[in-house]
Amino acid sequence: MLGSLDVLANGWAEGGRRAIGFPGATDMSFPHLAEVLTGQPLNNVGDPWTEGLYANHSKPLERFVIDTIAGLLRAPEQHWGYVTPGASEGTLAGLLEARTRYPDAVVYHSSAAHNSVRKAARILSMPAIEVRAVSTGEMDYPDLARQVGAHRDRAVIVVANVGTTMTEAVDDLRVITQILDQQQVTRRFIHCDAALTGIPLALLPAKARPGFDFADGADSIVVSGHKFLGVPMPCGIFVARRDRQPVTLLDPVSYTGVADTPIGCSRNGHTPLYIAHVLHSLGVDGLRRRADDARVLAAYAQQRLANIGWHAWRHPYAFTVVLDTPPTPVERRWNLPSEGGWSHVICMPGVTVAQIDEFVADIATAVAGPRKLAPAHQAPEQSLVVVS
Repeated sequence: MLGSLDVLANGWAEGGRRAIGFPGATDMSFPHLAEVLTGQPLNNVGDPWTEGLYANHSKPLERFVIDTIAGLLRAPEQHWGYVTPGASEGTLAGLLEARTRYPDAVVYHSSAAHNSVRKAARILSMPAIEVRAVSTGEMDYPDLARQVGAHRDRAVIVVANVGTTMTEAVDDLRVITQILDQQQVTRRFIHCDAALTGIPLALLPAKARPGFDFADGADSIVVSGHKFLGVPMPCGIFVARRDRQPVTLLDPVSYTGVADTPIGCSRNGHTPLYIAHVLHSLGVDGLRRRADDARVLAAYAQQRLANIGWHAWRHPYAFTVVLDTPPTPVERRWNLPSEGGWSHVICMPGVTVAQIDEFVADIATAVAGPRKLAPAHQAPEQSLVVVS
C-alpha cells in the first residue's frame, strides 16, 4: 500500500508540473496546519450561523471566510452563505434560491457557461435557454435581449460567467442589468459563477474591471477556494444577497440542533480552516500581489509565444492565455484543454517562468525543429508562499 502511494505521489508531482492548462494555484504551503488537519474530525453540520449540538466544527472560521469574501465582492451588510464542496454546488444553491423566489422563472446562460450550470438547471427541473457567446467567450448581449424579450411573461434568472473555462471571459453585469431594465424585467435574479476570476477581479479597482459583483447587480456569487486561494482540496464560497436566514428549511433539526440551510447537511470543516488561514495570513495586499504577479506572467507567456510566431491572446485582466492548439505531442504532454482549435494555459500563482519557457520551447521544437528562441522579456520574480 505504501509503495503504491509513493508511485501515486511521484505521478502527482510530475503531472502537476505540467498542469498549466488547469486553474489550481500551487504556491501555497500549510505546514503549521498539519497537526490539526490530520488529528481532528471537523464537521460543519447545517447552517454556519448556528453552532448546533456537534462540538467539533470550524463555523467561527467559516463565518470569517464568508464575511471576508462578501466584503471583497461588495455584498450588502445583510448577506448569507456557506463554504461549499466546490463552485458547482454554489451555482446549484444560487439557482435554488432563485427558483424559491420565482418558481416560474427561466434560466438564461451563455454557451460558454460551465457544464455545472446546465446540470444544476436540470436537477432543479428549471427551463433553461442558452444564449450565444461571442468569439472571445463573453455573452452575446443582443442575443440575451432577444431571448428575454421572447419570454416577457416569465421571471428571469441570468447565470453570468465571471471567468469562462476556456478564455476567462466575463459577462458584464452592468450590461446585463441594463438589458433587463430595458426589457422592464422586475422579477429577476442574477447568479455569478465566479469560480476562478471573482477574487482576482475584486482586487482590481472597479473602473479597471467588468461589472461582476453585488454592487453591479449580482444576487448571489460563488468563488472557488482551490483555484486562486490555493486550498489543496476542492471547495467554494457561496454568498447571497439576503438576511442571514435562508428562505428554505428555517426550522432547526432536532437531531443536530441547527437549521439544514446549506444543500449538504454534513460539510467539510477543514476547508474553512484552510481558506481562513490564507485570507488572514496574506491579507488583501498579499492576495493582490499574487494576482498582479499572475497577470504579469500571463503577459510574459503571451509575448514568448509571439516571439516564435504562435498566435495567442488574453483578456487584459486574465491569467489565461488562449493560443492556437499546439501539435498533439505538446498538447498531450502539457495536459492542455482544447476546444475548436484553441487551447489555453493558465498562469496561476505557482506557475513559473521556467515552465512557460519550457512549454514555448516544446512548441518551437515541434513545429520547426530545434532552434534558439528569442531572449526572455523581463521574466518576473516568483516565490513560494508558506502560510504560517
